[in-house]
Amino acid sequence: MKNIAITAGGTSSEYVISIKSAATILENIDRNRFQPYLVIIGKEGWYADVDGQRLPINKDNFSFLLGKQEIRFDFVYNIIHGTPGEDGKIQGYFDLLGIPYSGCGVLASSITFSKSICKKILSSYGITTPQSRVLSRGETIQVEEVANTFRFPCFVKPNNGGSSFGASKVEEPGQLAAAIEKAFEHDSEVLIEEYILGKELTCGVFKENGQAKALPITEIVSKNAFFDFQAKYEGASEEITPARVSAEVTEECQRLTEKIYTLLNCKGLARIDYLLKEGTLYFIEVNTTPGFSRESIIPQQIRAAGLEISKIVNDQIKV
Repeated sequence: MKNIAITAGGTSSEYVISIKSAATILENIDRNRFQPYLVIIGKEGWYADVDGQRLPINKDNFSFLLGKQEIRFDFVYNIIHGTPGEDGKIQGYFDLLGIPYSGCGVLASSITFSKSICKKILSSYGITTPQSRVLSRGETIQVEEVANTFRFPCFVKPNNGGSSFGASKVEEPGQLAAAIEKAFEHDSEVLIEEYILGKELTCGVFKENGQAKALPITEIVSKNAFFDFQAKYEGASEEITPARVSAEVTEECQRLTEKIYTLLNCKGLARIDYLLKEGTLYFIEVNTTPGFSRESIIPQQIRAAGLEISKIVNDQIKV
């Protein structure tokens, strides 16, 4: 059997979500074909978790010792949300070692991880996205400038990252400084974005027979000001799959999702977020390693498509 490393954890605020996602992968992997090992990559080091034992990873060749046997991997199923698993860093490491892995490569991961760069690239292809600007650490910005450019409310969030950590909906100018400071706790760049009052939609996508294939769309109805961490993972939202939109909007969203996935040269499972306002879809961001926990959207969409989660999981392993 082929040895499969399921890499999880990471060094961002999304560590806990990644561990939950890895559990779903482990539940669904075909153990008649593959021998999976959970590999934690985090601030405390890199190790394989084998029956509760923490066995150190040799970073020279991404292996570990199980007793006297050296375990090397034929494939890596990457389920690290955030850095270093979603920004191209771990992909570059595996490329250097010649170990194949799931999901996007270095370039696509790097581009999509930066919300501002991704928006600029897709805007050049005529894809609509909210107006925004990036603020780097140490840079100052006048509240009046934001008010004149975006009006209030607006969104302030880390430019790199996911799961809505550090994101705020800013209702009036007096809240702006605190929201920027909060976002800087999670990133060295902050994105200030136009507020679009519309329906929140998200669409999963994967590659089948070499072609992008969109999953059913999910509509997100948050009980909070927006789809924040509590709404995503602690039940403070209603997720409706398929979304309550017309057949025409569904078709447009799915085709746009496939187009964006293809333009950015994405691979594996991804999820693309939108806002729908007055018939116009506004692109928000691409998640190249979307959540795969029990609470996550992608498993819901897979089931709504009449597909089996186990098949989708095992089809991502290319060995």
